[in-house]
Amino acid sequence: MGILYYFVSIIETQNLFLLFFILFLLTIFTAIIIAKLSIDPLFEHVRNLQNLSTETLHELNLPISTIRTNISMLKKNLSNEKDLKRASRVESACIMLQERYNELDYMIKLQSANIKHETISLDELLKKRVDFLKQIYPHVEFTLSLEPLQITNDTIGLSKVIDNLLDNAVKYSLNIHKVDIRLHNQTLYIKDYGCGIDEVELLKIFDRYYQSNENMRGFGIGLSMVKRFCDANHIALNFKSKLNMGTTVILKFKEN
Repeated sequence: MGILYYFVSIIETQNLFLLFFILFLLTIFTAIIIAKLSIDPLFEHVRNLQNLSTETLHELNLPISTIRTNISMLKKNLSNEKDLKRASRVESACIMLQERYNELDYMIKLQSANIKHETISLDELLKKRVDFLKQIYPHVEFTLSLEPLQITNDTIGLSKVIDNLLDNAVKYSLNIHKVDIRLHNQTLYIKDYGCGIDEVELLKIFDRYYQSNENMRGFGIGLSMVKRFCDANHIALNFKSKLNMGTTVILKFKEN
């Protein structure tokens, strides 16, 4: 108002267009300064959190590696079957911690857009993920029928997708502990023999925090993450399911 009074009463400006243009520029300039003063502390807070996460993650890697190395050495000197089983359980738990470490590291890189795409042998990656899950679900029979397939993708992100889908297949298999994994014609099929999903629920499965069975463990974010990854990496994702007959997840990969 003071600026307006100065131009109209003192300078006696007659060009109203020029007057409003100057006022518009001053308003924009003031808005930028206020926005910067408001946002800078937030950016600083986020930057500090990112630095803390990175440093903490880096420090976690050393104890995990130390535990795994020493467990491997201890197992060589153990002969008692019970002691070997206990050591194997500790080793499995340590491997799971390593997997969580890799996932956290991946999420930090994802936030900074520092994701590395590389050539992956998808059939070999599937075998590795199944071997890992067998340690968690020794009672489950994983049947594999895999054709060799080379793709270019994000290894850690794709591993998370496979783990989520296989974990869901096991989780919803109820009393039939069997999961079929087939890789054919650049398409991955993951089939379980569980409770299945009806047509209404199929429309909701990608909603964040949605779970078709509230008694199941987890937070309902797995398929939301899977869908987001597949969309970002041009992987066609489909579900075929029938109640009480099971579900088949289909991932169609593009040629390398």
